[in-house]
Amino acid sequence: MSRRPLVAGLVAAATAGGLSTLRRSLPQDLRTPWERTNHAGDPVTLLEGPIFAVAAAAGAVAGGSPSAPAAVAGLGSAAFGALDDLAGDSASKGLKGHLGALARGEVTTGAVKIVGIGATGLAAAVLADRSASRATSRSFGSRVGRVGRAARGSDPGASLLGTLVGGAAIAGAANLANLFDLRPGRTLKVTVLTGLPALLPPGSRGAATAAAALGAAAGTLPDDLAGRSMLGDTGANAAGALIGLAVVERTGLRGRLALLAVTAGLTVLSEKVSFSKVIEGNDVLRRLDALGRPQR
Repeated sequence: MSRRPLVAGLVAAATAGGLSTLRRSLPQDLRTPWERTNHAGDPVTLLEGPIFAVAAAAGAVAGGSPSAPAAVAGLGSAAFGALDDLAGDSASKGLKGHLGALARGEVTTGAVKIVGIGATGLAAAVLADRSASRATSRSFGSRVGRVGRAARGSDPGASLLGTLVGGAAIAGAANLANLFDLRPGRTLKVTVLTGLPALLPPGSRGAATAAAALGAAAGTLPDDLAGRSMLGDTGANAAGALIGLAVVERTGLRGRLALLAVTAGLTVLSEKVSFSKVIEGNDVLRRLDALGRPQR
């Protein structure tokens, strides 16, 4: 059991590194739709996003069962992020902007992404809780029915409310991660810092999911820090969803409510406060944010 996170992380890192190398040889007509200009005015590619999502999914599968929740959370959120990356416009920005447009009868790609990521987050939570319930049933299958029922009752999947809150928390984490993707390496650093606690103990639920996200982050970080590529909505949404799922897999209702409260609170706060300004105004955060970037 404890080897699963190690395998997941190594496979994800190797896949991300390999795909990052291969993307440079793609035909120009395939690269053009993903090309953008970053905050510094330099050309970057958003192909890092699909690479991250695919690498993390590969790591989760290599890590062993249950891999379906991670595949759904990561690839599902990445797919809706790609819709916004490739077909979105800047007419409406932020959660407030997209929901406001929806209230006026305008369906933006951002609004579609919000609904879609919410649906994939819920699907991932359902799969995770079903897997946890089956594992609990197998563990206690040899005991009398009373003990088995008591054990299943303590499982996160035994609560419908817990599953619903878990789905919302995964979606909230996916959206929040995207809000940090404004400087090279920032979202990947947040992914690593928030994902590391989920690795311990290695045999716990969610450890393999977190390891897959961290491995994909390690494999894509060099190009991201160098300003050659960025996650975009595709990769940032996938990274946040996977870290959110890792927390959901290891917690019950209280932990999931706490995660939802944090993600929702920071998302609402981002409508009024610039995270970049907060980071620049704090010496420790500024140094951490700049760590690894080439001096300009």
